[in-house]
Amino acid sequence: MAVMEMTDTGGSNRFDYFWKRQGEWVEEPNQRRGGESGVQRLCDETGQLLYAKRQIGHIYRSVLHPFGRPTVLREYDALHSFEQLGVRVPHIVYCGVERDADHQWRALLVSEALAGFEEIDSWYAKGERERHGEALHDRILQDLARNLARMHRGHWQHGCLYSKHIFVRVLGEGADAQAEVALLDLEKCRRRLSCQRAASNDLKQLRRHSSWNEADWNKLLYFYQMAFGSAVKGLG
Repeated sequence: MAVMEMTDTGGSNRFDYFWKRQGEWVEEPNQRRGGESGVQRLCDETGQLLYAKRQIGHIYRSVLHPFGRPTVLREYDALHSFEQLGVRVPHIVYCGVERDADHQWRALLVSEALAGFEEIDSWYAKGERERHGEALHDRILQDLARNLARMHRGHWQHGCLYSKHIFVRVLGEGADAQAEVALLDLEKCRRRLSCQRAASNDLKQLRRHSSWNEADWNKLLYFYQMAFGSAVKGLG
């Protein structure tokens, strides 16, 4: 069947190439949205670590797509827009969809691994906050706030903003250490008419699904308001 490719792949066999490659499941296929979706860790021909989201019949419906559209395409739209907005997200390697012989959607979204990043809750559990100190932790909150502000100013709502979807990387040691934050799992992202509404929904969701204490949360909101502007004062 014909393949709809969203990236410059250099050939029509790219879908088959990635579909046939197998790796370790990091997210076992789950059954929902009328189909199944899972994520594998694999390497390309150069040895680069990649993550491949593989879906069969996994769709969403909207006013624009009442008959259903593969959810990887919504995630691709978000990843592409976020990169343009300066929001740190995994880099897309390939995205493609096709209908199989049974007219079921098959879909692939392949992205580069976030080298050196780890889930922020795992970072806390390893005692990294205590090892690096509060000045570095403030830089983490500040970089997170900047990424969220860029996302919301672009009228994007993450829609699943849990701490497990926030990844952190520390570069350097001591007073010179720098922090970078990246966002993952953009499958539920959508554009909102109001950037304030997108911000309000995401921040409320993040507060419910994070372990930050009141002092941490107030710092995050302060950095966020500085990055976004006075229009969001009072959120959280």
